[in-house]
Amino acid sequence: MPGARDVVSVGLLARVYPAAEIERAIAACGRSEQRSRLLPARLVLYFVLGLALFSPDPYLEVMRKMTFGLRQVGLMGAWREPAKSSIFLARRRLGWEPFRELFAGSVVPLAEPSDTWAFWRGLRLMAVDGTCVDIADTPANDEAFGRHGGRPKPGKRPYKRAAFPQARIVGLVECGTHVIVDAAITEYSTHETTAAKDLARSMRPGMLVLADRGYPGVGLWRVWSASGAQLLMRLATKRHSLAPDQLLPDGSWLTTLYGYTDRRHEHGIQVRALRYQLEPDGEEYTLLTTLTDHERYPGNELAALYTERWEIETTFKELKAQQIGAGEVLASKTPDGVHQQLWGHLLVHYALRVHMLEAARANSENIDPDRLSFMTCLRVARRITMMPPAAFPPSA
Repeated sequence: MPGARDVVSVGLLARVYPAAEIERAIAACGRSEQRSRLLPARLVLYFVLGLALFSPDPYLEVMRKMTFGLRQVGLMGAWREPAKSSIFLARRRLGWEPFRELFAGSVVPLAEPSDTWAFWRGLRLMAVDGTCVDIADTPANDEAFGRHGGRPKPGKRPYKRAAFPQARIVGLVECGTHVIVDAAITEYSTHETTAAKDLARSMRPGMLVLADRGYPGVGLWRVWSASGAQLLMRLATKRHSLAPDQLLPDGSWLTTLYGYTDRRHEHGIQVRALRYQLEPDGEEYTLLTTLTDHERYPGNELAALYTERWEIETTFKELKAQQIGAGEVLASKTPDGVHQQLWGHLLVHYALRVHMLEAARANSENIDPDRLSFMTCLRVARRITMMPPAAFPPSA
């Protein structure tokens, strides 16, 4: 039966995403309702967030928890339980766009300049990477998203066909807080670098964006650097010759990158390159950066800093293995439902990370949130039983 723990869980969501902001997102997407319904749009949106928070609980159980909690925090009155088919129809009416609108209007980097664990030499550390999520095996999802081995190229031997279609998520993450600041959701066949161009909309001056060796193409470099953000990316081993334009005292050098179609080398981009090894006889790593001032941004510090990129791997583990659930498959049988469910998971992950940062700051030492367990926070959000309505204190 629903109880106090569900009040707390809903209270967390309602505090991070208040009713007024929910209504704004719904109205902005033209989903405001002209008549009263058993399942109003606001309740349906909170319900989809509940599906993410209580994943993989059944539909009707999640609906009971959410409505009990919403009544207790004063966001809805008397209500009777709908049929499961009514919930499906209500989700279809709402669509996925209000979730994306809510995300765009609510989610921001959370670290403050005083949070030294989130910055390096005054730059906010960010990372970009991609991951894939298994989704329900329906003809509609397979057609919209595809799967590994599902669409072989003409004349090529097909890969082993994956058991499920997959949606690809490419995210921009604040390394210090693990907040997914922006995301692009695409079909499996879309290359990460193609989807990643959209993330420039959330990059800002004062950020340093880290990315792995699949990303440093000239086109993407231009798009991201135009945002004013600084870049630090690993280069694939044999991708460029990187002839030096100018050697720098710290062993790094300035070089010019050209696109594959720029055969006359007329539209190059000057970057700074550095090479290093973790072991004397180990693999050689090459990094490229927009930070050309070797005195202000020493090469040895950049090499050490690059390991922060792994924070995004941990973030995706939180989202997929812990929040969605290891081995779980998203239940939505339509592409719109998949988008809706994924944005719901991203919104819930952000709400949990807000709570974790508040808990870290409530500590007298303002500890790094990395010292807190995401899984513990998720369990608290799902199970805590002795809290007043609409309260979710940082010390919980």
